[in-house]
Amino acid sequence: MVRAAVLPAVGAPLEVIDIDLPEPGPGQVRVRLAAAGVCHSDLSLSNGTMRVPVPAVLGHEGAGTVVAVGEGVTGVAPGAGVVLNWAPSCGSCHACSLGEVWLCANALNGAADVYARTADGTDLHPGLNVAAFAEETVVSESCLLPLPDGIPLTDAALLGCAVLTGYGAVHHAARVREGETVAVYGVGGVGLAALQAARIAGASRIVAVDVSPEKEELARAAGATDYVIASDTTAREIRGLTGKQGVDVAVECVGRASTIRTAWDSTRRGGRTTVVGIGGKDQQVTFNALEIFHWGRTLAGCVYGNSNPAEDLPVLAAHVRAGRLDLGSLVTERIALDGIPAAFDNMLAGKGGRALVVF
Repeated sequence: MVRAAVLPAVGAPLEVIDIDLPEPGPGQVRVRLAAAGVCHSDLSLSNGTMRVPVPAVLGHEGAGTVVAVGEGVTGVAPGAGVVLNWAPSCGSCHACSLGEVWLCANALNGAADVYARTADGTDLHPGLNVAAFAEETVVSESCLLPLPDGIPLTDAALLGCAVLTGYGAVHHAARVREGETVAVYGVGGVGLAALQAARIAGASRIVAVDVSPEKEELARAAGATDYVIASDTTAREIRGLTGKQGVDVAVECVGRASTIRTAWDSTRRGGRTTVVGIGGKDQQVTFNALEIFHWGRTLAGCVYGNSNPAEDLPVLAAHVRAGRLDLGSLVTERIALDGIPAAFDNMLAGKGGRALVVF
């Protein structure tokens, strides 16, 4: 039996209870969590913006230590440090054949499995494959990445989603080049990672945008050269900071129709707008045909930072070891499992960066 934060039904509050976690079967690995990040995607799963089989143990950004392996597991052994990979690519679907592993059609198949049970025998599903909001979890070997040398296990949890997504949005999706100007909308965990990534890319001006004045210090520490409080005049303010042109690249990390539209409006003619935030079906963004032609901008979605975790994790680790990427600065509170609901409330209120569950 291990403690876990269970989502009993969509829209219901999380319950921290004991669950019956079986020993790993063939191809599976049992991991003792060191830490798990509280991501906005977990909130989206809990409130129904994204679909998840329930009851479920949420949490998809984590790192820990292997405690047992099932038959046929050869890539890891007990005692090894690992980072959870919630979206393992199958290697055989159409997207994978194109090298677009972040769009793998089969990446989330495991989320529908029954992986554990409550004390009364109720089946539990692993939210986004890995069920990181628990003291221990059992996952497929394909959901694990080796802990890079020199990275503290607790900090490494952030590599599993926030940093891969934010860094990838800048380097893979938007392809920010040295000297370009960048605006990042939303200074949460992913937005802070995107700001650091823009600095690493050599952006000449980095504008952070958020509804909260309290986040300015966080944003500037991550690399922002300017800070704008979100309002109806945000796009105009950003054009004013960039010689009335607009930024070369806008990265939207909020997932709200109005913010996506503002990000587009703040991008220069011929610029790129990359949408990272996950919005609901009710969030409709509209453009007229003439402006699409006139502005010549590119609007693109971004899944998991368009990253290949197996290839990108060593790159991120090298940035961490060199001091270019600061994982600890993304974390604004360290909590226990029962602190997750309050962390959800803080996200809804636009407070803080990343909350990290530390076991």
